[in-house]
Amino acid sequence: MGLLLGTILVYCFTDGYGWLTPIRWLEGPKIGATGVGLVALSLLWIMLAQHQMNQSWRIGIDEAHPTTLVTTGIFAYSRNPIFLGMLVGIGGLFLVLPNAVTLCLLGVGYVVMQLQVRLEEEFLERQHGEAYRAYRTQTRRWL
Repeated sequence: MGLLLGTILVYCFTDGYGWLTPIRWLEGPKIGATGVGLVALSLLWIMLAQHQMNQSWRIGIDEAHPTTLVTTGIFAYSRNPIFLGMLVGIGGLFLVLPNAVTLCLLGVGYVVMQLQVRLEEEFLERQHGEAYRAYRTQTRRWL
């Protein structure tokens, strides 16, 4: 988070954007607008997924408070629509500010989310057993 904030401050308040190793061939109004659109769509997607989770919405793994398994709505198409939205949002940020820092942020975000998804999958299988295994065979991890 500190790296992202530092990047934003350098970009906004100095002429330091060149220090971030911009990827010039990705700069342009159409690509930037696409990035803004992806960020906006990802925020709407995440909000919809959180709404559809209703009382099952948690941050992280909470073994102390069992929840119901949500398999309807957009969860019928993706087992991890919130993480998918986050990845799309970071990808959109990369298109808005195409540079080495945002590219690294996209890569690190992908790796961290892959790890978290696998931890949550193990937890959901322990908590929901056969119901989760059946859901996993019917619904893809991302899309």
